[in-house]
Amino acid sequence: MFSRMWNPFGLFGPKPPVVALVRLEGIIAARTGPFGGLNAAGVAPLLERAFGIKRVAAVLLAINSPGGSPVQSSLIAARIRELAEEKKVPVIAVCEDAAASGGYWIACAADEIVADPASIVGSIGVVSGGFGFPRALARLGIERRLRTAGHEKAMLDPFLPESEEDRARQRELLDTLHEEFRAWVRGRRAGKLTAPEDRLFTGRFWTGRQGLALGLVDALGTARGEARRRFGDKVKIVTVGPKRRRFPFSLMPGVGASMAEGVAQAMEERAAWARLGL
Repeated sequence: MFSRMWNPFGLFGPKPPVVALVRLEGIIAARTGPFGGLNAAGVAPLLERAFGIKRVAAVLLAINSPGGSPVQSSLIAARIRELAEEKKVPVIAVCEDAAASGGYWIACAADEIVADPASIVGSIGVVSGGFGFPRALARLGIERRLRTAGHEKAMLDPFLPESEEDRARQRELLDTLHEEFRAWVRGRRAGKLTAPEDRLFTGRFWTGRQGLALGLVDALGTARGEARRRFGDKVKIVTVGPKRRRFPFSLMPGVGASMAEGVAQAMEERAAWARLGL
């Protein structure tokens, strides 16, 4: 029979607190490509694993995203709140290089937001971009044939001249999405924001240290440092992340399409980071 005095590994002592660390990295899009990214379908299993860890004391979200789809950002944030309330587990978002735009939307799902002094946070706005080619078609002698039922069905067609009606309709859409974003931040950061909305909600972004002064974040720090500060040096941190991807381009027919998709995604993500100067 073993004696309780024999305890070289702490077998009978109190177990250290457990904290789940979920890494959320990349552009946010409905369809992620071969280089990864974030969407609700891919993130939900990670969150469920994190909140399902036995004796989990908190869930840390390590966010490194320049933003992306407002819908996917909203869906991910909603799932975080559902699990946090169901499991009664606190959530702390930790901003790394950037938690901007949709990345900040997700960060606001946490009970508290921590950032590095040099992190990029905020960018509470909505952007839409594209190209128009009507003159190019004319120079090439190409005739565009497009027929619709519904006079707004071809809005923003890149091969047709942009109309005032198109611009007004797009402005209305962007303003509506912007208000959804603002309402979410207002609700989640109620009583914490220290600057007026006409300064915070313009799409501008700030460093983590500036964000602390503006009430966009609650503290400065790192994920592991925050876990130790809250739960002690013996805290056990369990990292939860997606499975490693194999080489993204198949050797089967269709490899060209896969490569083109990967290049397009890489360019889109590069543009999103470039808007933050990163």
